[in-house]
Amino acid sequence: MVKETTSMKNVYPTILTPVDMGYVVSIPDLHINTEGTDLANAIEMARDAIGLWGICEEDVGRSIPSPATFNPICKNNEIVTLVDIDLNDYRRARAGNINRIQLTTDEVVQVLDAFKIPINELHSECAYSEEDPQKWEGG
Repeated sequence: MVKETTSMKNVYPTILTPVDMGYVVSIPDLHINTEGTDLANAIEMARDAIGLWGICEEDVGRSIPSPATFNPICKNNEIVTLVDIDLNDYRRARAGNINRIQLTTDEVVQVLDAFKIPINELHSECAYSEEDPQKWEGG
């Protein structure tokens, strides 16, 4: 059973799978994936994915789960590492960069699919852009 955490700091086990162009990165406890060009970049991308996912979850009122284990099952060629995140620091560092976004409808659908969010849970402040109906605005 996954415990919920009230702390803004946490550490998540992360699986790095070597591929031709770098690493596929999986954070099993959060069901998110990303990629990196090398080990350092893969870990940086993992931290960024965890941070972005975490603040999005907080913004819609959901709890952030604690890791279920620090030893996830992996294949022989995969690397397991721990990635730390402080969601308060992450939010502060990106405050000027995430206040307003503009996405096409296709991009909104891709984001919802990536985070497994049903379209009916889309935040109520999101609306079509008056200047370009193919763009969504969120604030």
